Amino acid sequence: VQLQASGGGLVQAGGSLRLSCAASGRTFNSYVMGWFRQAPGKEREFVMSIRGSPSTTYYADSVKGRFTISRGNAENTVYLQMNSLKPEDSAVYYCAAGSLAGDPFVPSAYNHWGQGTQVTVSS
Repeated sequence: VQLQASGGGLVQAGGSLRLSCAASGRTFNSYVMGWFRQAPGKEREFVMSIRGSPSTTYYADSVKGRFTISRGNAENTVYLQMNSLKPEDSAVYYCAAGSLAGDPFVPSAYNHWGQGTQVTVSS
């Protein structure tokens, strides 16, 4: 599967962005779909993921109540709605696809990655 992330940009603190991850190849129901982010000098960290039908979602504590992940199966697209953005949310955001049997929280469980999209939140 090939992944294409988009939707990043520059936004003020408190603002919102919606990231999209479009996939080609097998349908999303065959994978767990995740969003990760990486800030300069830091390790890639888990943000949110979604798997199964009906869907189960997973999230990092740092984004609880602010971010939402959703899946448009007909469009083969996964969305990350980011509200109440903070400067510490600034990073390159990556979408990824991994095995349904893997740990949805860890990057090593994902074997397909998009190219990343930059999110910058100004204070």
